[in-house]
Amino acid sequence: MRIAVGLLCLAGPVMAQERPATFSLPAGCDAYLTVQSESCQVDHHFTCQADPADHQRRVSLDETGLTYVGEIDGETQWISSFHVNSGHRERLEAAPAEPASLSDLIATGVDDYDFRTLSDEIGTTRYVGQDTLTGRQITIDGVTLDETSYDITAFDADGNEIWSAQGNEFINRNWRMFLSGTGTVTTPNGSFERANRPVEFIYPGEPGFLSASPKHGCGVAIS
Repeated sequence: MRIAVGLLCLAGPVMAQERPATFSLPAGCDAYLTVQSESCQVDHHFTCQADPADHQRRVSLDETGLTYVGEIDGETQWISSFHVNSGHRERLEAAPAEPASLSDLIATGVDDYDFRTLSDEIGTTRYVGQDTLTGRQITIDGVTLDETSYDITAFDADGNEIWSAQGNEFINRNWRMFLSGTGTVTTPNGSFERANRPVEFIYPGEPGFLSASPKHGCGVAIS
């Protein structure tokens, strides 16, 4: 579950402010895809000239503005993440015990992983879990996605469980990325359901590409 790291990091609201109609990328970067999702989120996927050839980046925005900035490699490992609302950054450890591998998932139908992220703000977090292809494909806005099931648990540096999550997501083989689906997240304070499936895929030159505003499911109170 490559995007689970962002689930519990929206610690507080960001003050709403006027923003431009489109999101501006850093210099030397080119976007190739905008994804509008069902839970008031828009993601922009892009590559940057200074990064390794197989790396790609993502920014996520909600009604208040930017919420997440992340970088993955060609195996969808979480290279780095910045969680805007909580103000913390995470980076992948140098030699994971069991690296995440999209290639293994595609080739065998199952990928187990066990890795840690390092953060100056929150310390070390260990992620242990499994992604499995269900064998089901779904087409959304003309894009064919492979459904996965996931089971992931996050632990702090002392081995205490922080949260766990189970559910279904999707992968796109051509873009080599995971896309959100549905699931249940369990924390010491209880469990909650999450659903953020993609609704629209927008490409360069199309209306809404690099839009700074999410379109679907906004204004809905979420407990």
